[in-house]
Amino acid sequence: MLVIPAIDLRSGRCVRLCQGERSRETVYSHSPEAMAITWVNQGARRLHVVDLDGAFEGKPLNREAIRSIVRAVTIPIQLGGGIRTMDAIESTLQLGVESVILGTSAIRDPALVARACTAFPGRILVGIDARGESVAVQGWTEETTVTPLTVARQCEELGVSAIIYTDIHRDGMSTGPNVEGTGALARSVGIPVIASGGISSIQDVARITEIESDGVIGMITGRALYQGTLDLAEAIRVASSGHAASISAREPGKEGT
Repeated sequence: MLVIPAIDLRSGRCVRLCQGERSRETVYSHSPEAMAITWVNQGARRLHVVDLDGAFEGKPLNREAIRSIVRAVTIPIQLGGGIRTMDAIESTLQLGVESVILGTSAIRDPALVARACTAFPGRILVGIDARGESVAVQGWTEETTVTPLTVARQCEELGVSAIIYTDIHRDGMSTGPNVEGTGALARSVGIPVIASGGISSIQDVARITEIESDGVIGMITGRALYQGTLDLAEAIRVASSGHAASISAREPGKEGT
């Protein structure tokens, strides 16, 4: 199973927000590319990068920082934040990232998701950001009436490669992940799920690893790595005790166990 370090970009810096609130920002580095190299040197096999400015404003805004990360490392990068048009998807992939993460558009423009999956097979992920039984959009600033399960099943039908499931209430709070909710979502669809939100200790890593058989292929963690409450190399060792993880590890239509 993959342990994926998160690099959240705001004004070209590496930051973390508590529950997505702009007023609760902590700056961890003024050099995102150096941070990326640090995680690679500790064993990361994939990076999760978010353009926070893009998520809030609805269009990519940290392109230079993203380009510098891509140039600095050779491992795959998945990128989200404000990518809501086909032009934005194409230009983002041209930067050298492996996968694009769609969020708001998965709710508001499913046709875009379908076109993107057709045009760029295997390279489109969808982020489902849940606040209870509602999905939040627009950088978590707006709440919808759509449930995470509804979006997940639609993603499967549209050809999305994987789902990133984030429990907003736990994100950046070091309260532990929503293992039950993540596992239940993964069992309900036949595409891989990546867990996110609240993963802050080696015990949390072990708990997520236990639901690998449900279809959870990885976990994203950020604040715990930056604050030192979770050691990346140790987390990778614990998570690697299961089977090798891949974004394409499960075939569409195959139900989790």
